[in-house]
Formats: sequence, C-alpha cells, structure tokens
Amino acid sequence: MTTTDYLISAALILLVIPQMRGGRLTPRTLLLPLVSVSAAAAHYLHSFPTEGHDVQLDLFGVTMGIVLGLASGLATRVSLTEDGAAYSKAGWPAALLWVLGMGARSAFVYWAEHSGAHTIAQFSRDNLITGTAAWTAALLLMAVTQVVCRLVVVRVRAHRLTSPLVTPVVA
Repeated sequence: MTTTDYLISAALILLVIPQMRGGRLTPRTLLLPLVSVSAAAAHYLHSFPTEGHDVQLDLFGVTMGIVLGLASGLATRVSLTEDGAAYSKAGWPAALLWVLGMGARSAFVYWAEHSGAHTIAQFSRDNLITGTAAWTAALLLMAVTQVVCRLVVVRVRAHRLTSPLVTPVVA
C-alpha cells in the first residue's frame, strides 16, 4: 500500500467521527460520505471484470455492504431537535460496524500485499476469480453500498420523523 492508499483508507475510516459527534441532517452530511467513497472508487476502480466468478464476488461485496450499511443505519440514533430539524448520532454499535467494514477492506488489502498473496491467489484460481481487478471491484462495491445503505436508512428514518402525519379521510 502506498502513502496515498493509507490516507484514503484512514479518511474513509475517520468518517465515523462526524457520525459519532452527531448533528443536523443537512446536504453536507449527505454529501461528505458520498463524495469520499466516490473519490476512492474513482481512484481505484478501473474496470468491472465479469469473467469466471467475478460477478459473484461483486454480489458478495454488495451483499456485505448492504448488511453493514443497514445495520449501521439502524444503530444510528435519529431524533428531532427542538426546532423540528432531523438530527442523527451514531453510537458505539454503529461506529463499530462502520470501522469494521472500512477497516476490514484496508486490512484485506494489506494482507493481500504481504503474507496473504499466495492464499488469495490460490483461492482465486480455485474459485475462478480473474485477479486483482475483480477483488478491487468487489471491495469498492462493498464500500459504496455500505455508505449508500447507511445514508438511505438514516434519511428515511429522519423523513418519517419530520413528515406530518396524514390522517385518513373517513367516508
């Protein structure tokens, strides 16, 4: 991993800090994680290999991203401020899930570039995964999906709190 790789990984992991501080849900709180993970994807993602079982690996990454994102979003407290604005604050479970997802990807890359290279190469051969581009795509899809799912869950929960209740009309 290069210095840039470490900085990108650290930036994605440290996105948990504003989540734990909590704050009003604004366009900025929506855009910061989206722009961050999109920038990482743009930096690393050069192709979507589709040979062998690459697509299944991508689907596994997306599935893990959904699970981590949904769980993190549900573990985030969403409430209203006194003036009726939506407010969110990630607790320790949400932060742990965030760091687990973001950190696991970084740890996997480090392991792949060091002592795990042979093991991953053998696994890839045995499971018809075409190479590093397939792993890169799957890990980035996992990250993007985790971020998007968490944001969607938190925003939907906030919308439910801030939307006026519609009373049904009885005929």
